[in-house]
Amino acid sequence: MFNNESINNMSEEEKLKFMNVFLNGQLDSEDDDLANISNSAAIINAFVNRINWVGFYFLRGDELVLGPFQGLPACNRIKIGSGVCGTAIETSQIQLVPDVHEFPNHIACDSASNSELVIPIIKDEIKIGVLDIDSPEKNRFSQLHIDYLVKFIDLLNKKINWNNI
Repeated sequence: MFNNESINNMSEEEKLKFMNVFLNGQLDSEDDDLANISNSAAIINAFVNRINWVGFYFLRGDELVLGPFQGLPACNRIKIGSGVCGTAIETSQIQLVPDVHEFPNHIACDSASNSELVIPIIKDEIKIGVLDIDSPEKNRFSQLHIDYLVKFIDLLNKKINWNNI
């Protein structure tokens, strides 16, 4: 059972470090890839405060399809090149968006979202999908988040067989 009271007094960086340690423990203790991806979204939701949505989209043909997430119901499908997630998968580049209302073709799945961080998931040069995190605060995410969430994706890439998702 998870109790997040122990992390409430940690600094942002301490939380992000511990988040990755916690993820590694989750991945070492469970074989089922879907269970691990589902808990991965929950882990981020527990360790990164001031967010309103976190989840995965997986590449299926010419679009991203919704995967495990935490938050309000979301867009089921996103075309490659559309919105922040579609741009991230098309360009294979992290998208750090301080104000989503200034992003061309932004897709508003949740009207409360004001900033967004999207990290492409690429393994062995194969595009898998994206990790998407939204916040109701503008300028919520920083290079610190990018650094630790890239490590988070690296841990997933080492342990997850993406063909099972």
